[in-house]
Amino acid sequence: MSNQTREEKIAYLLGKQPGTYSFDDLVMVMELLRIEGGCPWDREQDHHSIRNDFIEETYEVIEAIDKDDPVHLREELGDVLLQVVFHARIEDEKNFFTVYDVANDICQKLIYRHPHVFGTVNVADSAEVLVNWEKLKGVEKSAERVTLTDKLRAIPAMEPALMRAQKVGKKAACFDFANADEVYIKLDEEIAEVKAAAASGDQTAVEEELGDLLLTVTSLARKLGVKSEEALYHATEKFIDRFEKVENAVLAEGKRMEEMTMPELDAVWDSIKHN
Repeated sequence: MSNQTREEKIAYLLGKQPGTYSFDDLVMVMELLRIEGGCPWDREQDHHSIRNDFIEETYEVIEAIDKDDPVHLREELGDVLLQVVFHARIEDEKNFFTVYDVANDICQKLIYRHPHVFGTVNVADSAEVLVNWEKLKGVEKSAERVTLTDKLRAIPAMEPALMRAQKVGKKAACFDFANADEVYIKLDEEIAEVKAAAASGDQTAVEEELGDLLLTVTSLARKLGVKSEEALYHATEKFIDRFEKVENAVLAEGKRMEEMTMPELDAVWDSIKHN
């Protein structure tokens, strides 16, 4: 259908019944939005202008997963797919690559990295699969020498900070704490350094020492088999739930939380826990 005119493509899309659109149709829709006579907003966008949209859509997918909401998940996955097609279309217009090149590349990568499915390699379990995956990734790199630092820098800097820190710690396993007990000792040291920095009044030092403390916390999470990003997520949700209970109790008494002291609010919370 690439030889069709703009009008013919629009007529084709409008002639389809709901529920019958395909991936190719999505690619065509994006083409029509971007070409002359398309949508002014879509035509103005580039990779950087829609960068944050990609991030937001990805988080909305995560939210749907966490809520076990398949209806919401289906919708949000569509929004993420749109972002993939959008970015690929921008490069297609520059004759660099198409969305079909993207699909080809990921197919080749998956086939190559799964020799236990598409080849003759045997694996005992999923742990061995991950080991082989990392080895194959290393082979794929064209550089003659891939250092451990290269692997650390390969972790995207824009990942959520706790998640990235935990991945860095895992890949730097040769330079790590032996066990959780060693991390507890390090945490005490880092807390003392935060206190000293705060006492000095040096805000730059405070930020640096707090960063070190948070990094150490992610090391403890690894040693305890916990994902620090998810742990903080659940802790934040728990705090909001508890806050809501306190606020509802305060409002029921005709008061406002902002007008109460911390000891008064603690008393309300203690009463809620007791009941």
